[in-house]
Amino acid sequence: MILRELFLAIAGLVDLVFSIYVLILVGRALISWVNPDPYNPIVRFLHSATDPVLYRIQRLVPLQFGGIDFSPLVLLLALSFIQRILVVILRSIAYSF
Repeated sequence: MILRELFLAIAGLVDLVFSIYVLILVGRALISWVNPDPYNPIVRFLHSATDPVLYRIQRLVPLQFGGIDFSPLVLLLALSFIQRILVVILRSIAYSF
């Protein structure tokens, strides 16, 4: 009973962390449409939170067509897929107890 609740709580936490990171990524994509102040703390946070992952994707698969970078879209799809898999696995482990 306690293990079930523990795994359900972990599944909820994993779901929340992935959802927050998706919102951060969407925020970064939205500010890229305007000319943001690079010294703004919010802009710096969004870049520091997303740039390491986006640079890895851009190195592996260059996805720039016509000046548009599609690496945030690839990352959003990958995060969504991983989020769903992890949450389903954790919930199924929880309900097996």
